[in-house]
Amino acid sequence: MTTIASDAQADIGLTREGVPGIEATLQTIGGKWKILILWHLAVRTSRYGELRRQIPGITEKMLIQQLRELEYDGIVARRVYPEVPPRVEYAFTEYGTSLFPVLCALCGWGTQHRQRLTAGGDRPDAEDYSGVQNG
Repeated sequence: MTTIASDAQADIGLTREGVPGIEATLQTIGGKWKILILWHLAVRTSRYGELRRQIPGITEKMLIQQLRELEYDGIVARRVYPEVPPRVEYAFTEYGTSLFPVLCALCGWGTQHRQRLTAGGDRPDAEDYSGVQNG
């Protein structure tokens, strides 16, 4: 079984000391919807209605909540145009663009994972984990 104790992994922060960073990341972009919202905004600036159509299954309340949280964290900017009816667009902030490599890495991993599963890749049996201890 692979562990995260190698020097190379320690160099990129995969140590117990890295846990607060993982927690901060999950608090900011974790959950079911934020990654999808961010992926669509990485492609282009979008209006609320566009995001709602692009993300089937998300409720109006949840989309508003997630966008507000991303705006509060400085990841996404909300721009209101003085028009009737009002037009509101959402886009990445300059700071938010620092997440692009993270989004690309997640997409790449997910693509490889799906290919592995559809190709009948190895899935460990539950008994493979019988001797594994957490912590």
